[in-house]
Amino acid sequence: MGSLTDKTILLTGASAGIGEATAHACADDGANIALLARRRERLESIADELETAHGIETLVCPTDVRDDAAIDAAIEETVSTFGQIDVVIANAGLGRGSAVAEMTTEEYRAMMDTNVDGCFFLTRSVIPHLTETAGNLIFVGSFAGKYPRPFNPVYAATKWWVRGFAMSVAGQVGDDNVGVSIVNPSEVRTEFGSEDGTAFEDRFAEGEVTEPEEIADAIVFAASQEHSTVNELDLYRRDKFSGF
Repeated sequence: MGSLTDKTILLTGASAGIGEATAHACADDGANIALLARRRERLESIADELETAHGIETLVCPTDVRDDAAIDAAIEETVSTFGQIDVVIANAGLGRGSAVAEMTTEEYRAMMDTNVDGCFFLTRSVIPHLTETAGNLIFVGSFAGKYPRPFNPVYAATKWWVRGFAMSVAGQVGDDNVGVSIVNPSEVRTEFGSEDGTAFEDRFAEGEVTEPEEIADAIVFAASQEHSTVNELDLYRRDKFSGF
């Protein structure tokens, strides 16, 4: 029985990649999980797998994190189903385009709306519930949120925002016994990048970069803390700084 046994976890970006791996890792540790993402069929498939493999309870909440009303509704449904929320994992995020001079407004807004506004809407809505349970709020950041990123400055800026926001929220809710953590990956073999290029899972061979399960393990570690807080965890591919 893990330290997350019978805890309720709300997870965004749950339909693939880091989110899917995190759902399995949390379920393996005994947690019940509310799965949030836009793809209902994919969420339902993952939910079935989790319940069969781990004997936990799930809730499927098709949700676009850019919609504040949808976020509020998913949180209300989660509390109604499970009674409380103990851990929230802000994992939903995306990248679009690259060069600033060539970036479309649509690409810019997609990143800002999802990576920035989505984190704000989620955090605003869950803080009262995490205060009740002395819970943990975990943000999935990025290497790009700590170091200059010539490839996509706008994506980098959204992740710098996430880190700054998370650390400042930690200061605001610490007296309420809410833990706030940030987990920063570098490249992870997921479908990230597939919508306007080559997915990382196709671009990189197995073992060449970080696997989703490695990030999931770090998230579970942060989620399991009951008194202290894991402030920030960096998980970078071993060659990341060799040509930096």
